[in-house]
Amino acid sequence: MTEQRPLDGITVVSLEHAIAAPFCTRQLADLGARVIKVERPGTGDFARGYDERVRGLASHFVWTNRSKESLTLDLKQDEAGAILDALLADADVLVQNLAPGAAARMGLSFEALHVRFPRLIVCDISGYGEGGPYEKKKAYDLLIQSEGGFLSVTGGPEEEQMAKAGCSIADISAGMYAYSGILSALLLRGKTGQGSRIDVSMLESLVEWMGYPMYYAFDGAAPPPRAGAAHSTIYPYGPFPTGGGGTVMLGLQNEREWAAFCDKVLLTPALAMDERFSANFKRSANREVLRQIIVERFAQLGVEAVIQRLEDAQIASARVNDMQGVWDHPQLKARDSWRDVDSPAGPLPSLLPPARNAAFTPRMDGVPALGQHSQGILDQLGYSVEAINHLRERGVI
Repeated sequence: MTEQRPLDGITVVSLEHAIAAPFCTRQLADLGARVIKVERPGTGDFARGYDERVRGLASHFVWTNRSKESLTLDLKQDEAGAILDALLADADVLVQNLAPGAAARMGLSFEALHVRFPRLIVCDISGYGEGGPYEKKKAYDLLIQSEGGFLSVTGGPEEEQMAKAGCSIADISAGMYAYSGILSALLLRGKTGQGSRIDVSMLESLVEWMGYPMYYAFDGAAPPPRAGAAHSTIYPYGPFPTGGGGTVMLGLQNEREWAAFCDKVLLTPALAMDERFSANFKRSANREVLRQIIVERFAQLGVEAVIQRLEDAQIASARVNDMQGVWDHPQLKARDSWRDVDSPAGPLPSLLPPARNAAFTPRMDGVPALGQHSQGILDQLGYSVEAINHLRERGVI
């Protein structure tokens, strides 16, 4: 029996750049969708130029663009519009994260497209969503982290110690909601026969993730303090130094674990009943005193010894890995989590999609060169070699 993927036969056309839309459509490609990535001739997705860290290719681009076909198209030219129309006539989904209002000005609003392509699903990704005073405001990941309150709860306690996330979490959250929104729209179309529009706001995507600190500060209450890599309200929870200059990350969630930690890790069982530390809110309020006790005990041990005691006590712990440590992570190796994918720079390792389904193998095809598939796509649309050469000479593709 031929293996089937969930989105085999689904075609996605994407006017995308940067991270949010490309991350969404790459995951659709993982499930078998054909993703046609429309890029500007000559330059392409501007994420191609972010850096040259991956054998001359950009790290962001390699991460979010495997398994796609790259079609160069200058959408400002009339001939490009005819090509895009031909693609959309057979497409199931259009995804775009162009500048606010740009898609609508090109006649690519859901309302305009729905008349001609009633089964087409349109997903618009923007910084702030349609409507409201921020509708046309430019938005980048760091700016959304700021507007969405993330910076206010991340980093050290002083104002100048606020910190952004080390990865593009605002883009990632929007990409994830676009991805799940498209999957739900495909299910809906199966029931109604009609396409629908998905309006994804980066701000709303990140604010959804901020639910805990927002409710913690509900009705004017004080927000959780910035606590660096520690937990703002649970203690002990976070990084602790060990002898030899190492660091261990640990976390306690309940009183049973606190008692086991005192007994089997600190070897001071009586500490569990110390009135200053006998409940989580007390430990959190007295964290500086408790931290000093833990640091003094850990200073006599190396990382491996501390982790072994934590394991024996069934206390959650982790090593603080750098990026090389993640590339070499024994759990990822044991689970065979990496696959080689092709690219203009040769084979590159790529992580399997985290949600593994035993019924099918995810698609793990190459990262495309700019315009790599233009001729093949136009040939499928019925363009002759002469017509394709004409489009290339005019800079349409």
